[in-house]
Amino acid sequence: MSIIAQYGDIIVILACIFGFFMAWGVGANDVANAMGTSVGSKALTLKQAIMIAILFEFAGAYLAGGAVTSTIRKGIIDPGILSGNPELLVFGMMSALLAAGIWLLVATHFGWPVSTTHSIVGAIVGFAAVGISVDAVNWGKVSKIVASWVVSPVTAGFIAFFLFRSVQRLILDTANPFENAKRYVPMYIFLVGFIVSMVTFTKGLKHIGLDLSWGMSALISVGVAALTMMLGIAMLKKVKADPEADKDYHFASVEKVFGVLMMFTACAMAFAHGSNDVANAVGPLAAIVGVVNSGGEVVQKSVMPAWILLLGGAGIVAGLVMYGHKVIATVGNNITELTPSRGFAATLAAATTVVVASGTGLPISTTHTLVGAVLGVGIARGLAALNLRVVGTIFASWIVTLPAGAILAIMFFFMFKGMFT
Repeated sequence: MSIIAQYGDIIVILACIFGFFMAWGVGANDVANAMGTSVGSKALTLKQAIMIAILFEFAGAYLAGGAVTSTIRKGIIDPGILSGNPELLVFGMMSALLAAGIWLLVATHFGWPVSTTHSIVGAIVGFAAVGISVDAVNWGKVSKIVASWVVSPVTAGFIAFFLFRSVQRLILDTANPFENAKRYVPMYIFLVGFIVSMVTFTKGLKHIGLDLSWGMSALISVGVAALTMMLGIAMLKKVKADPEADKDYHFASVEKVFGVLMMFTACAMAFAHGSNDVANAVGPLAAIVGVVNSGGEVVQKSVMPAWILLLGGAGIVAGLVMYGHKVIATVGNNITELTPSRGFAATLAAATTVVVASGTGLPISTTHTLVGAVLGVGIARGLAALNLRVVGTIFASWIVTLPAGAILAIMFFFMFKGMFT
């Protein structure tokens, strides 16, 4: 207790710096998941994608990023074990933020799309198991997270595969693809509006007191989807066939129609991502601030102050602007060649998987889900369409993420313990 009373201010300042650094890493690495397909498919320029991401990621993070942090309650650590030594939780959460932030910086430098969720989980498991005791970790919860590594990309891959197959059958492989694109794309826009509203209502808005039932969320989402479809139809009226461009590439005009669709998926994915993944950066920070403010009491529920969400939102935007282009290139260009029709199938499949998972309470990673979806689209065009070397590198970086976060966190944990005690 005396350590927290003595060094409280220093601890909070350090925690804010590490929290901002971690949010910067989320922006640099994870926002590319929401934007990679839009940029890779040429539906948006890098500048447009960054502007959309700044606006919608920040709105998602601030409006729906969480009023009560469940980092401690998520069940990775048993807070009861720490009630006698609250400083251990504080040192641990500080080391988890710093470790995950450093790993994200390394991964982003090499253009690897890794999971921020798994980085922070690995770091928390590492310090808890080694620094406190093996019993302090809820291994059942951890095994669920590991299972989600396989489940989420495979599910998204399947959905993306069948979505793109439907695009091929209904539009691309027909006698008049442009007319059919105009006929069927509004239905896909409706689907996008519905799915992403569901992501937001089931996964995002609980934090601002809008804890809607699944049925109510579905009802509102149908309304949102209908409005989105009407807006989409109005935008599609402006898209005209370009016979000149079609001579060079048979589907040039059709892809213009899908470009309109990608605008919707990009905005929506950014909002849902901001509301969901800002917690990775600000959750541990809120836990530290909660312990310091309560004079060393490990509280099960700590209210998320608005300034912490602002700090997280600002960190995400800074990371995206300064370094986000690296991972955007990997997800958008290097796995398989993306066009707006393929990018749409991948983004919608990823969003759908997130909805299903949040409905069942499975902790999943947006990164793994989106990469799985991009792979699914590539496979729909035949294995030759995939860059297997890049895919192999991505899988290897996923496997390394948990132990990397854990080892770094253990080192920092003992460093902080030595510094403050």
